[in-house]
Amino acid sequence: MIMHPRELLVTHYMVPALVQAGYACWVQGARTVGNDIRLEHEVALLDVAAGVGQLRSLAFKKIVMLGNSGGAPLFAFYNQQALTDSGRRLGSTPGGRPVKLADVVMPEPDGFVFVAPHGGQGALLMNCIDPSVVDERDPLSVDSSLDPFSEANGFRPRPQSAQYAAEFMGRYRAAQRRRVERIDAAAKAMITERMAARGRSRAGRGNRRDDMAGALNAIFQVWRTDADPRAFDLTLDPSDRRWGTVWGSDPMASNLGAVGFGRICTPEGWLSTWSGLSSNASFERCGASVQQPSLVIYYTGDNTVFPSDVTAIFETLATREKQRIDVKGNHHGHALAAGEELPQSVAVRAVVSWLDERFR
Repeated sequence: MIMHPRELLVTHYMVPALVQAGYACWVQGARTVGNDIRLEHEVALLDVAAGVGQLRSLAFKKIVMLGNSGGAPLFAFYNQQALTDSGRRLGSTPGGRPVKLADVVMPEPDGFVFVAPHGGQGALLMNCIDPSVVDERDPLSVDSSLDPFSEANGFRPRPQSAQYAAEFMGRYRAAQRRRVERIDAAAKAMITERMAARGRSRAGRGNRRDDMAGALNAIFQVWRTDADPRAFDLTLDPSDRRWGTVWGSDPMASNLGAVGFGRICTPEGWLSTWSGLSSNASFERCGASVQQPSLVIYYTGDNTVFPSDVTAIFETLATREKQRIDVKGNHHGHALAAGEELPQSVAVRAVVSWLDERFR
């Protein structure tokens, strides 16, 4: 079973080889594919449960979840809730939207394959959000003391590697957390304001503005979300990666462009998906629930998932039957240099071998 909360993976490179090896593949999307403005992971669990339930109804005896990138923490989150007594499952999203997981049949999977897994959408953004933004309403506002693209702070343009001091990195990481805290507070305030207006209207104490405010589903922008210093300073968390991010080698374009991680959000979507403080969908929170056999594939040239990230993810997995295989390649399984074997092919062989040993 292959799924991602934001993308439709029907053309995933693993599918042909897995089918050829004799394994059935079920690839599905969440209801928010291609439009994650209001993606709430708790709601996405309903989509996962529907897929697993369908497979069980078709008499598939063994179901292995293959989570690629953001699909990995989604499946870990599903597993956590599936293994929790129904009465103790989450009853609402971080934004307060009711979600009746207690009433949902959530069949347990039998194993996991995590390919290029990151810690969760929120954990990912916590590392790459630009903390030098001074005013969320002004995407050009900059605190120069925190600017990751200032040579005074250690930045060097490609092909040089940046050289950020440990003192700068300490301030930078702390400031990233503070920015997420501020956005969390703003998102919660928007929800509180809407619900208060809705309550006044329903109680007959509201006016026309309350009626409108109670119906308003606010949307806001989060600028400059592609600034993990490790993407530019190759001595930090060293690996085989190239200079730049998964979005490319022009940080001005990726940090200030219209497309980027969490660029447009609803308050509910931000809190459930992109907040590294409020989101429930993370390996930090859910990895301990993974008691089934698990395989982790790490691409050593990944500039989204870094060595310390995948090590932390692997260590959270509670199962004793776990294996990690490192493959030279980038986040999408492409070769780092001409003439190298396609890393996707190497990864597929490893997955098939692992499945054959445990589920054949």
